Parts: sequence; C-alpha cells; structure tokens
Amino acid sequence: MYEYLKSLHIIFIVTWFAGLFYMPRLFIYATEAGDKTEVECKILREQFSIMMKRLWYGITWPSAILTLIFGLSVLFHGNWDKVVFDVSGRWLLVKLIFVLFLYVYHFSLHRIFKQEMAGIYRYSSNQLRIWNEVATIFLISIVMLVVVKQSLSFVWGLVGLILFVLLLMSAIRVYKRIRG
Repeated sequence: MYEYLKSLHIIFIVTWFAGLFYMPRLFIYATEAGDKTEVECKILREQFSIMMKRLWYGITWPSAILTLIFGLSVLFHGNWDKVVFDVSGRWLLVKLIFVLFLYVYHFSLHRIFKQEMAGIYRYSSNQLRIWNEVATIFLISIVMLVVVKQSLSFVWGLVGLILFVLLLMSAIRVYKRIRG
C-alpha cells in the first residue's frame, strides 16, 4: 500500500508543478497583451483568462490538495513522522519546511490569479518572469533533499542553491537584454 501512496504522491507533485510552472507564463502573456491594440488585448486576455481558470482550478489546485493528502499518507504510513525530529530525519524536516514555503508560493500565485481575473495587472512581465523561477528553486531544493538526504552537507547544499539562484537571475537579465 505504501508504494501506491508514494506513487500517487509523486504523480500529483508532477502535475502540481506543471501548473506552478505554466501559470506564471500565462500571467506574463496576459500582462504583455496590454501592449497590443485594444481589440487584440481584449481577445488575448479573454483567452488567457479561460486558460488560467482551467489550469488553476482543473489541474493546479486539485494537484496541490492531492499532493498534500498523499504526502501526509506517505509520512504516516512510512513512519517518517517518527524520525522527522531525529538527526537522521533532519533532511525531511528541511524538506517539509521547503514544502510549506512552496504552498505559500502557491497562495501568492492564487492572489495574482485573482487580481488578473479582476483585470488588475500589478506586475511587469519581467517581475513575473523572476517570480516564475521560484518554483524551479523549490523543485531543485526538494528533490535534492529527498534524493541525497544526509550525504548532502547543509552548507554545500545552501551554497549550491545560492549559486543556482544567481545563475537563474543572470539568465533572466541576459534574456531581458536579448529581447530588448
């Protein structure tokens, strides 16, 4: 039973991240539609609105909820709850903290989604591009913690994460310059 729960947990993590990766892209497209003519902007934003609603309510939210349900099932069926505060389970505690922040990120996207559904476009496409990369940082951090566990030193893991973030930010700057 444990393996089935774990498999379902992983499947819904993948679909949840698919939504977390694509939703900010739709925010960017809807924001950039504001640079078009009034007619084009209206048509594009209506289409992006439909796409956002379907993605958010049809895939992203259900996947976030099912990830949580199956994640808790794996935690308790695998007796991971017994080691989370032990030295050997420290990786799991750090992972759960990252997961908590991932849900905070999810709720921040929900807030942006609600704003854009109300016709409020507060953020520039560049700000949204940067915000889009936050999910990537969470994905890498969580997967690394799960796979390498104790063999990854906290300091080297943190240094690697910081270097990765700097690399992402540099890539965004380069993209912005190339795009003009």
